Amino acid sequence: AFVFYTASLKSFQKFYKYVPTILLCFFIPGLLSSFNVISAAESNLDEIASRYLLPVCLVFLVLSIDFNAIKRLGPKALIIFFAGALGVMLGGPLGILIVKSINPTFFDDDNVWRGMATIAGSWIGGNANQMALKEVFQPDSKIFSQASVIDVLMSELWLAMLLYGVSISVVIDKWMKADNSIIEELKTKMEHEAAARQKNPALKDLVVLMFVGFGVTGIAHLVADNIAPFIEINYPNLKSYSLASKSFWIITIATTFGLILSQTKARNLENYGASKFGTLFLYILITTIGMQMNIFNAFRNPYLFLIGFVWILTHGIFTLIAAKIVKAPFFFTAVGSQANVGGVASASVVAAAFHPSLAPVGVLLAIFGNAIGTYLGYITGLLMQMSAK
Repeated sequence: AFVFYTASLKSFQKFYKYVPTILLCFFIPGLLSSFNVISAAESNLDEIASRYLLPVCLVFLVLSIDFNAIKRLGPKALIIFFAGALGVMLGGPLGILIVKSINPTFFDDDNVWRGMATIAGSWIGGNANQMALKEVFQPDSKIFSQASVIDVLMSELWLAMLLYGVSISVVIDKWMKADNSIIEELKTKMEHEAAARQKNPALKDLVVLMFVGFGVTGIAHLVADNIAPFIEINYPNLKSYSLASKSFWIITIATTFGLILSQTKARNLENYGASKFGTLFLYILITTIGMQMNIFNAFRNPYLFLIGFVWILTHGIFTLIAAKIVKAPFFFTAVGSQANVGGVASASVVAAAFHPSLAPVGVLLAIFGNAIGTYLGYITGLLMQMSAK
């Protein structure tokens, strides 16, 4: 509450221009935990948030996806987005192979690749996908805390570079030989559509919204409680792929239901604030994760930083090569990349840096990332597992 309240004050605008709210919501609980003001070990908040609020969050964020609107962005935006996602999928395993060549015993502890694999969810979709993969791969809290620090530092560094690129986008577009006229058309479209969608929810609308989110979560728990033990008993060889994990099935079922519902009238629940509630639950989850972080231990593993650097560099190279090949405006390059690495919040910030009316373009691509981030992140995690062995 302190962070969001101060972020709305004019006197703090310069501070929050460089220090994002999500970073503080993660680090402040980490500081409190590091100085023994609070204790994650004595609290059930993490379990409650990850088992119940995270599935609801995924449903709400995926619910609003509009595939037709994404198609209207044209092939260039999607090409760059998928090129960036491919860069993330290959960058993680590449980073592991490089570190393994330097220190072959570094990955003797399975928790290393498990913790780093959660970054794949964050850098293809967003924080919700990262939390989902945390539940799937089950790294220990120490490695996950270190991975989270790398996630935040590398993604914020990349965001700063993209925002600088916005200021010289005319020069970059000239170098790319890109046609910028489509951006002007998008500005006009988005201004009209955003004004038409806004509604003030009644109590009934909010009740229905919560029914959908927690109802799907209940179904996901019901299925997971039955299918996970069945696989563990009858197909134990599938345990190495996390298919005997209840968390895996809860996350997968919730995301899949959200995708199905997004193609029905349930998608209209976004008009009553579905993604806002999803983001609220996400921030609660992030604070509970931050509680488990000991900041003094987070910077003690330089090899993890090397993996993160190779990882983000690979993503950047794939994104820029794709943009050069298709001659895409830097707008699509920056937003497509940040929809991968940063998620809804920062993708919309990058889009709005070109023009406020374009913020929904960043949201659309990032929501699409939310929809596929857990799936592609899971595949990336398996590739990282193979690279580590």
